[in-house]
Amino acid sequence: MRTLFALLLVFTIALESRAQLPAADAIKTSKGDLKVQPLNHATLALTWNGKTIYADPYGGAKTFTGIAAPDLIVITDIHGDHFDPATLDALDLGKVVIVAPQAVVDKMSDKLKAKTTVIGNGQTISKLDVSITAIPMYNMPETAESRHTKGRGNGYVLKFGDKTVYISGDTSGIPEMRALKSIDVAFVCMNLPYTMDINEASSAVLEFKPKIVYPYHYRGQKGFSDTDAFKKLVNAGDSKIDVRLRDWYTVK
Repeated sequence: MRTLFALLLVFTIALESRAQLPAADAIKTSKGDLKVQPLNHATLALTWNGKTIYADPYGGAKTFTGIAAPDLIVITDIHGDHFDPATLDALDLGKVVIVAPQAVVDKMSDKLKAKTTVIGNGQTISKLDVSITAIPMYNMPETAESRHTKGRGNGYVLKFGDKTVYISGDTSGIPEMRALKSIDVAFVCMNLPYTMDINEASSAVLEFKPKIVYPYHYRGQKGFSDTDAFKKLVNAGDSKIDVRLRDWYTVK
């Protein structure tokens, strides 16, 4: 009886943890729906064409309660809220392919390195029928003391059938972001002093004009960025951009 009670308790806790997450969004592509699941800070799960993709898995295995094991993981940078070895070690990586910049791979265990393909700024590869292009992510002005130096980390442009998704990583509103074309879905960071404020983020978004934009990675040194104000700034400049506000901090 005690064993049964313990199992029921664990199951109930798992359900409650899963129920805290925002509902996944479904975005139509030429090869079925792309499902977008906000998870934690810079962490998200994308499900498409029978495959599950994690971006910057962080926060422990509890972050992924109810989410299928990953087929593909993309990692943007070396910092612990993007490259979290403890979380990676806690996940089922039996079938996974990892894509990461060299600076991240240099910090990996041999076990993780064996599963990882290196990609640098400007390169494009294909994994599991997903085209992956690495673009720069860095702080401006560029200095040797910058938290994010140009060339170390990657933002990513992922192609899912006929839909293109941009994941910014930690970056300012750099020229390479502003020059993006035909982005259907964008995940854009906004947290001082690590990346940019909502004014810089909205200005960049209004230049590259994604059809849908999710503000994410919005917890900074002094708390949360005002994502409602970000939405107002974007839609004041272009009412056609679908700004989707989701809670990225429900997983504790």
